[in-house]
Amino acid sequence: MSRKYFGTDGVRGRVGETPITPDFVMRLGYAAGRVLTGLDSQLAKGEHPSVLIGKDTRISGYMLESALQAGLAAAGVDVLLTGPMPTPAVAYLTRALRAQAGIVISASHNPYEDNGIKFFSAQGAKLPDEVELAIEAALDTPMQVMESARLGKARRINDAAGRYIEFCKSTFPNAMDLRGMRIVLDCAHGATYHVAPPVFHELGAEIIVIGNQPDGLNINHECGSTHPEALCKAVLEHQADLGIAFDGDGDRVLMVDNKGQLLDGDQLLYIIAMHRQQRDRLDGGVVGTLMTNLALEHALAKAAIPFARAKVGDRYVLEMLVENNWQIGGENSGHILCLDKHSSGDGIISALQVLHALRASGETLAELGARLVLYPQVLINVKVEKRLDLENNVVLQDAVRTAEAELNGSGRVLLRASGTEPKIRVMVEGSVRSQVQSLAESLADTVRKAAA
Repeated sequence: MSRKYFGTDGVRGRVGETPITPDFVMRLGYAAGRVLTGLDSQLAKGEHPSVLIGKDTRISGYMLESALQAGLAAAGVDVLLTGPMPTPAVAYLTRALRAQAGIVISASHNPYEDNGIKFFSAQGAKLPDEVELAIEAALDTPMQVMESARLGKARRINDAAGRYIEFCKSTFPNAMDLRGMRIVLDCAHGATYHVAPPVFHELGAEIIVIGNQPDGLNINHECGSTHPEALCKAVLEHQADLGIAFDGDGDRVLMVDNKGQLLDGDQLLYIIAMHRQQRDRLDGGVVGTLMTNLALEHALAKAAIPFARAKVGDRYVLEMLVENNWQIGGENSGHILCLDKHSSGDGIISALQVLHALRASGETLAELGARLVLYPQVLINVKVEKRLDLENNVVLQDAVRTAEAELNGSGRVLLRASGTEPKIRVMVEGSVRSQVQSLAESLADTVRKAAA
């Protein structure tokens, strides 16, 4: 079955347009409450299931939180509210508080005009396709409000931030600290603004923080992992050892070395993998995605580390990790999973794994990052008004084959539809940047004409 509302990362869209409207989100809360909690069996035993709700800092979160809360309460589900909290914090707190499910109100790296609803199971994992389909099916049934005595209640978890801060610190070795390091943090005016600084400060680092003044409208605006230029500049200005950039909901991370050079998710994943292999702590291989740079695949092969590509999206990386019984994987966007540390991608925890490698090796981020030289890769996002059947479009497939023939085995070409935005992503990588740039622009023009 095809999904009507769920994309690769929950339900997402422009606020005020279906499905991100108060009435739809209330119905979504009601449907999710029934599906995720095994509601009927629990109510039959006189028990109220509970669902945890967190959100990022965008202004529409207030409205959508109230709508979700109303739908869940109408279904007889108790609600636990954390306020602004990173997505991975909600995954952790769902497990820690033994909630039946977790919900995050966030559009991650998107601008404030967008928002979304993401779900976690009781185990703190993204929902499998069949559960999302069950929620969509439940949306087609009318809401039936419980009798007053069986309605859900809501309470706020006042120590949510402190719980999560301690959890993040617990993933860093007890015998190690960050004393003597000067680190710039860019919190993207998002959900990490009040939790990331204490984590790194309490581990001993000197912290300079930017992007920590959210006003509901400035999330991800010219800051954070989607706009790392501000962090690169700040690292050089403060003569810092490195910089760390999160996205709006805190599940992605990019880093900047002391020279102001940006390291993406592929480079960070390589540092983590090599550090673990050197200490005989790499259990299995590494999972990347279709967008992972070919240089990472080649470097891991040279180190005799197995590598596999999943579809784009952290949920698919997670599924492949579980299937292979491996621990680490990620995307070049900075979404990294370390399943021995957390059940979901976590920007703070991923950064701590890189810092562990730095401390253990005695080397700088620039030195470790230089060991993986990425192939030139050009990504062009083409906005489209209508859905394109990429696999069966003869013109597009001919253009891809022509580009691949020109690369002659020294690169890759990928066209894919975004799971969160009305865009076609055109990616070309190879050994010669000018060739890669030219092929990507030509393919992007072909996509624009096909979508016209």
